Amino acid sequence: METKAAEYGTREMTARAGGLRVVAIGGGTGLSTLLKGLKRFVRFPSEDAFAQTEGPVIRDLSAVVTVSDDGGSSGRLRKELNMLPPGDIRNCIVALSEDEALLSKLFRVRFDKGSGLEGHSFGNLFLAALMSLTSDFSEAVRLSSEILLTRGHIYPATTSNIELEALMEDTTRVRGETNITASKGRIKELFLVPQTSIRCLKPSKRSRAPI
Repeated sequence: METKAAEYGTREMTARAGGLRVVAIGGGTGLSTLLKGLKRFVRFPSEDAFAQTEGPVIRDLSAVVTVSDDGGSSGRLRKELNMLPPGDIRNCIVALSEDEALLSKLFRVRFDKGSGLEGHSFGNLFLAALMSLTSDFSEAVRLSSEILLTRGHIYPATTSNIELEALMEDTTRVRGETNITASKGRIKELFLVPQTSIRCLKPSKRSRAPI
């Protein structure tokens, strides 16, 4: 009885506040997995706020996605078309899409052969095509989200063409997310390059664990 009363109280507070506004920040597979879970709590004004929902109601869900990937299909499109890497954003669009059936599966299709196509995913190429039409990566992301009827908003963390650079404990520098991931050394500091960008992370002096 007490548990039900507490749940009812939480739902009443959420309803009076008009629902929660949630912002998720990150990249890789972690962010898209989180968004897929949060999506089921999102309710639009036209919907019954508590229909088939247990827990808090989200009225506005946004994702801020990192754009430092330089490997695979994303890395190739980044170099060849001078665009931001679309891979992590594509995964978030699919995770938040209203229909996770055919259209979402289509976005995840990866070509396993074909000159110039091998290794690319359809979703990445779709974003690249919209980028070519709009000359605006953020607008391409917005249009893709509309087409897949996402239950949230997706934003690139920056519209600048940035890379990660790591200063290792042996004083060597490693440029690029893929190279940093493959490195066996311990990371002392991480930077965004060009160097005029804000330094993003500096571990504690007492911590010797790699970032």
